[in-house]
Amino acid sequence: MSWFLQKIVHNEAMRTDPKEIYGWRVYALACSACCGGMLFGMDSGIIGGVLTMPPFERTYGLEGLDSVAKANLSANIVSTLQAGCFFGALLASPAADRWGRRLALIGAAVIGIVGVTMQSSASGHLPAMYVGRLVTGFGVGAASMINPLYVSENAPRAIRGGLTGLYQLFIAMGIMLAFWINYGCLLHLTGSAMYLIPLAMQGLPAVLLLMGMLLCNESPRWLAKQDRWEEARATLCKVRALPADHPYVEDEFQAIATQLEQERALIGGSGFWDLMKEMCLIPGNRKRAMISVFLMVCQQLTGTNAINYYSPQIFKNLGVTGNATNLFATGVYGIVKMVSCGVFLIFVADSLGRRRSLLWTSVGQGLAMMYIGLYVRIAPPVEGAPVIPAGYVALVCIFLFAAFFQFGWGPVCWIYVSEIPTARLRSLNVALGAATQWLFNFVVARAVPNMLATVGSNGYGTYLIFSCFCFSMGVFVWFFIPETKGMSLEKMDDLFGVTELVQQKAADPEHALAAEDTNKASESQVEHVAR
Repeated sequence: MSWFLQKIVHNEAMRTDPKEIYGWRVYALACSACCGGMLFGMDSGIIGGVLTMPPFERTYGLEGLDSVAKANLSANIVSTLQAGCFFGALLASPAADRWGRRLALIGAAVIGIVGVTMQSSASGHLPAMYVGRLVTGFGVGAASMINPLYVSENAPRAIRGGLTGLYQLFIAMGIMLAFWINYGCLLHLTGSAMYLIPLAMQGLPAVLLLMGMLLCNESPRWLAKQDRWEEARATLCKVRALPADHPYVEDEFQAIATQLEQERALIGGSGFWDLMKEMCLIPGNRKRAMISVFLMVCQQLTGTNAINYYSPQIFKNLGVTGNATNLFATGVYGIVKMVSCGVFLIFVADSLGRRRSLLWTSVGQGLAMMYIGLYVRIAPPVEGAPVIPAGYVALVCIFLFAAFFQFGWGPVCWIYVSEIPTARLRSLNVALGAATQWLFNFVVARAVPNMLATVGSNGYGTYLIFSCFCFSMGVFVWFFIPETKGMSLEKMDDLFGVTELVQQKAADPEHALAAEDTNKASESQVEHVAR
């Protein structure tokens, strides 16, 4: 594995790190945690197809409604999940800080299982369906916040981008499986089983997440933050597959300890308001928080989840007729997303870098969306007529958009948001980014059906709006996003200027004395463990 990675990952850190740290254990850990991403993907992908199934429409009262009323009811069912995800992501931060990343992920899996069970047993009662999707959202949102945090804190620096980006790959895998589950159930099942089986299958990733996390270790950086230094060292040795006295383990362990001491010297307290003050008042931390928020806003304004949730309707909008044909095209779209993300993580994530990936995919996504909008405006599909060549190009642009997204704005946002924060603020910063992502995910899920029905004939304006957003994101990246490829988590403070502030404050005798009192206990524990 180490030899293969050195051939494909052009990263300076890879050349100096010991090959043992790239063993199977770190990949198994990342894949186990990333089942939370599959839960998100299956929940997102299944509901769009289920909404178009005749038995579901009859059972839940979608039949006979006009286009606007049907769009509103569909949007309510879809977006209730995002509402739960928003609050789940926010609540996950204190849970992950208090009980640890591993236990918090186990709790998210259990909540997800409960929510899926409620959806599957709603039996045509819309309030029960709403509550089930809301509860599932709590689990999905919590997992979306904790997962990249947990993986980034365990991953070696040279492949941190690829391992953290596995979250996006598992999202794409869940979406792909959801699309094909819907397609198979539409072809081979009748009655209520047609939609009940897809709804129940949403719980499979939650079960896998639960089982996987029961076998995984806690984050060594969280253990160090709790002053459980001996456990932190033992866990770090286990994840890196190296003995405790190996120089690489010594260096990484001391870097973790040094960063925690610097952070405590800067502010001191570790309560919620202390951390909020540290995030808002220190320029380097404030900049990182704002970058996290804007990246997640931009990710949703690409329009990717408009296609994920409403792809059958969008393919119909482009002239693809027949429910089975729409779901088949949706299934192919899911395969393109998953394969593209896999190629990015293996060959690009830790070689091309974060900044360049975001820049060129902004342009690619914008061009794809622009062509789709212009096609629908200039040569709108005619019901019953064959798709013209320009229409097939528009369909290809849907698949190209998916590929561009998975080469940039899909995985890179999660990688970047989880790696740039300082250790004390990492869970709070990731929670802020994840909650922002779910808030705008909710906005997109709620708005797109109405946009397709009202913004221009055949909704062509929807695609042009998303195209403009994509182009503007490239400008944002050009001016505000620095490169972080190959840097250790402990070096992020240097990149954003926080270390300089620590040194300036340490030069103040009064502050230095206070910092010494604050950190005396943790320093003695570090020295004891080091001996």
